[in-house]
Amino acid sequence: MAHMAFITKPLKVSSSSCHYGDNEIVSDYSYESTLVDENVVTPQTTKMKFKTETTVPKLGVMLVGLGGNNGCTSVAGILANKFNLTWETKEGTSKPNYWGSVMMASTAKVGNDKFGNSVFTPMQNMLPMVHPNDFVMSGWDISAMNLGDAMKRSQVLDINLQQKLYPHMVGIKPLPSMYFPDFIAANQSDRADNVLTGTKQEQMEAVQKDIRDFKKANNLDKVIVLWTANTERFAAIEEGINDTAENLLNSIKRSEPEVSASTCFAMASILEGATFINGSPQNTFVPGVIELAKSRNVFIAGDDFKSGQTKMKSVLVDFLVSAGIKPVSIVSYNHLGNNDGKNLSAPSQFRSKEISKSNVVDDMVASNRILYDEDEHPDHCVVIKYVPYVADSKRAMDEYTSEIFLGGKNTIVMHNTCEDSLLATPLIYDLVILAELCERITVQKEGSDKWEAFHPILSILSYMLKAPLVPAGAPVVNALFTQRCAVINVMRACLGLAPDNHMTLEHRFASSLESAAAASASNGNGNGEPITKKARMN
Repeated sequence: MAHMAFITKPLKVSSSSCHYGDNEIVSDYSYESTLVDENVVTPQTTKMKFKTETTVPKLGVMLVGLGGNNGCTSVAGILANKFNLTWETKEGTSKPNYWGSVMMASTAKVGNDKFGNSVFTPMQNMLPMVHPNDFVMSGWDISAMNLGDAMKRSQVLDINLQQKLYPHMVGIKPLPSMYFPDFIAANQSDRADNVLTGTKQEQMEAVQKDIRDFKKANNLDKVIVLWTANTERFAAIEEGINDTAENLLNSIKRSEPEVSASTCFAMASILEGATFINGSPQNTFVPGVIELAKSRNVFIAGDDFKSGQTKMKSVLVDFLVSAGIKPVSIVSYNHLGNNDGKNLSAPSQFRSKEISKSNVVDDMVASNRILYDEDEHPDHCVVIKYVPYVADSKRAMDEYTSEIFLGGKNTIVMHNTCEDSLLATPLIYDLVILAELCERITVQKEGSDKWEAFHPILSILSYMLKAPLVPAGAPVVNALFTQRCAVINVMRACLGLAPDNHMTLEHRFASSLESAAAASASNGNGNGEPITKKARMN
């Protein structure tokens, strides 16, 4: 088996391009890009500096939907890890972890050691970043149920773990939330016993006060707000209602019916200077929200957690199209029995989810004009059914039919059982960790004396989201590998390191391999092989 070296300590870069200060890391970076004009290709280089503040803040996280499956599981996961709880299952003793979180449980290649071995490090070690154990948690929910009982209601965690967590969670109660019945399914009304009253303006101001009070009471440096509540129907984009920030603020004052709760939460968060992330598929970010975020330089990101079936789709379609195989039919069926499934059983809420799930293949299809004509797309059908018995254990079944060589057909059928909230919760941690890190990164381009933050639409979070929100004029990227590379390479840029380009030229030429073998031999490896070769099975 090939040897892989592993670094557990935070990285320290030794380079004239990376400078460590008391409270910041400043790197010199050359961004290499390529300009294409018809068939003429011109390499371009943009020199810039990256500055990363290294002081990790005390961070508050406020979830809209705190008492739902994702909300209470997020709190439970942090408490289980923080107190290092163990629990018994039929397979034996289980220990807490952050598996499923790309920031906490995945690694990135740093480079090679002198023997030619690949060296990896946890992504959390690349730059100083907040740890989920240190999140200060709060939030809102239309249900007044305490989080201990909400955890029981959700049926997500093993019973022995629930019993150990219950004393820590029973005292946590959600703040009253906005409840606009027209935007969510009627079957949610029986939960709505913890709702704000008054005009939409008064409710938005109450949420703003909640954010300020939470920040002050816990002596927080910053707060991030994340929507993990019910999927809403799409809001109509109407001139004079939500098309500009001014019109939207005035519409909220008038309690216009076409302003959703998620949009009011986003506006409240932006007005308080808190990053807002939308984990559901509805169009929370109407033009007025985007305009306000840009004018206030506050981050927004969305939409819709990418946790199971859609994540697999963004991998498989990317593989097929990149392999020169033409998917012509994609049929996705899933059923689930949690409250998300119950809410999605209403047609208008399902339509929001259908849109976010259906668009995930568009950029990959558009990238290959050999396979697809312009405006040609595969047939793509998405079905979601509510089956209460399966609770949070969602079943997803997909059929991919593709055209192959000389008129042949290829069909791939996949069955995926997803523990829905146990896949979504680590994404919540990732979205918060990465968004907060981005708040500490600025860039200065050559010839400018201005340090510039990322665009307020924080598209780098797209790895965790089904329907990435991007700035006007920017391409939508859904391919999972490309999204992950973007995150890693931005962090590498903050350290003055070149992108990980996967060329591995050090393993492609005899001279490089001979140098590595000599280094290995001098280290006492008698066979002179720099890397132990992986056994090949015939």
